[in-house]
Order: sequence, then C-alpha cells, then structure tokens
Amino acid sequence: MIYIKNKSEIEKMRLAGAFAAKLLNYLGQFVKPGVNTLELNDLAEAFTKKHGHRSAPLGYKGFPKSICSSINQVVCHGIPKKEEVLKEGDIINLDVSPIVDGYIGDTSRTFLVGSVSPEIAKLVEDTEKSMWLGIEQIKPGNRIDDIGNAIDDYLTPLGYGIVRDLMGHGVGRNFHEEPQVPHFRMHRKLAKIEPGMIFTVEPMVNLGTWEVNFDKQDKWTVRTKDGKWSAQFEHTVLVTDKGYEILTQES
Repeated sequence: MIYIKNKSEIEKMRLAGAFAAKLLNYLGQFVKPGVNTLELNDLAEAFTKKHGHRSAPLGYKGFPKSICSSINQVVCHGIPKKEEVLKEGDIINLDVSPIVDGYIGDTSRTFLVGSVSPEIAKLVEDTEKSMWLGIEQIKPGNRIDDIGNAIDDYLTPLGYGIVRDLMGHGVGRNFHEEPQVPHFRMHRKLAKIEPGMIFTVEPMVNLGTWEVNFDKQDKWTVRTKDGKWSAQFEHTVLVTDKGYEILTQES
C-alpha cells in the first residue's frame, strides 16, 4: 500500500531531506585521490552524530556501515573499507540516508575523482540528466511508469544499460516503502501519482549490459555483470498538488 504523507510528516521529510543534502555536499569536498572509503564513512557518521541524527544504513538488515560507497563497476551498496583507496580517474557514488526525528532523507551522487576519461564523464552526465527527465514526469495524474519511460527513452538510444534489479522506492519513517519506482520501460501501467506521495528517483546506469551480480560473500555489493562502469544519482521527491518538490536539496 502506498502511504500518503500528511502535512506534519511532509514537514519532517523536508528537514530530513535538507540534512541529507547537507551531508552529501559536506562529504563531496573530501572526494579526492588517496582518500579511502572508510574515511568517508567515518566523516559521514561523525557529521550526522554531531547534528544529533542517526544513519539509517548502519545495522539495516545487517549492513555494517553508515553510507554506501560504490566505485567504478560497483553499481550500488558498496561497503566502505580502509583498503579501498580512491585513484585519479575513478568515479564514486556516495549514498547517504540520515534519520532526522524519525524520518529518513535519501540521496546519492556520483563524484569524479580528479580527471576522468571523456566516456566516463559522459556516462555520469547522462545519468544525472536521465534522473531529471524522470523527475519531470512527477505530477498528479501521471503514473509511476511514466518516470521510467522517460529515463529509458533518453538512455537506451545512447546504448546504456539501465539496471532493472534495483529501483526507486517510497521513503518516510521506513527506509523502503511502496511504491517501487522502475527506471526502465515496464510496458504496463503502474500506480497513479498522487499528492503527498514521497519516493526516490535513482537510476543506476551502466556502460554495458543492464545485468548485475550480487556479491555472495558480503551479501550487499552489486557489480555490473560485464565489469563495465556504472553511475547513479538519487533524489527524494514529494508529489505536490501541481507537480513535485525535491526534498534532498540544501535550503
């Protein structure tokens, strides 16, 4: 069942989203060659605690860290590690989900580590653009599948693979709520978009195939099946009476 948020819940989600954006912007300044992903995790945890909040990923279904850090061919849910050191030319997605007064803000961005190749720069640029094209479909009267259709119509002709195993999702007091939000063409009608819905749009876009492998050892890390690189961007979005409001932007 899709949960429609009331005015009080929407206000709390605005606060959670704004802090998530602040946290991600804070972390971005530390993304550079020589930094390891455990350092980024610890910076995020300290910043979150300093502001009196908690990290939703920490302990969620056994996840061991406070953020997800996904480098190059890692699509999502990468676990921060001391031995994972950023190099010039890498890309890294940082996904943060702080809990603010019981409500979760969820946002991610793919950062460039120094200078990257033109092909990789275009992957990152096209991924972000596809997210915005999907978000532009959010208005009452449209359907959830309109989001994925718009993303697919842009990315597929460019030759990218859009990950199908993982999707956007409702978010609020719970990390993952209904609806699921596909980023690819579904060929069937999904739920109508209604004011008060809050969900993420977070396309995961691969240079090669859309297919992925789930790490059998750590049970979390998702990698591209063919080893080609992947990018992702994510915002938490509120459906308003006339359209949408991005909750995960700094006010």
